[in-house]
Amino acid sequence: MTKLSPVASRYVTLVLAGLTILVLLLSVPGSLRSAYERGGFYLFSLEFLEDIPKRFVGPGRFRFVFQPLTAIVLGILNGLADKRAGGPPYLIGVLFYRDHRMRLVRSALSTLANLLLMGILLDAICQRIILGSIYPGAALVLGPLLIMVPYSLARSLSNRFAPGRRGLP
Repeated sequence: MTKLSPVASRYVTLVLAGLTILVLLLSVPGSLRSAYERGGFYLFSLEFLEDIPKRFVGPGRFRFVFQPLTAIVLGILNGLADKRAGGPPYLIGVLFYRDHRMRLVRSALSTLANLLLMGILLDAICQRIILGSIYPGAALVLGPLLIMVPYSLARSLSNRFAPGRRGLP
């Protein structure tokens, strides 16, 4: 597998960001109309909770395995790199070490930018297929949730329990 040059990688990120923003912007009028008719936003409704099981059985259910698995692999690789560098476990560093916080968050975002954009885009597309419309708020919550939680846990735990030099607590 060949690694993309930094310029090509930025181009891919920009294309994904553009597609994601376009899909979400196009969904806003329908979502606002639906919120007006429903009397509230989909994300904060009982219907949202009732629709979650539909996402596990319809088209796109594979993403509930693929996205977290990819995030876990990336988290483990970054956690091991943190351990080699003598840094703290990811969550501990982000929460309690101000001097490490920005570096850790930047490295996570640079690793996960395309995966996060694909997660949001896939969630929006799957909503359209399964539910018949796109709710941008739900896509902006569920897409990243499937990625950030497993990534953060895997990065922290792989740093904490990997053999080798002990970094900060």
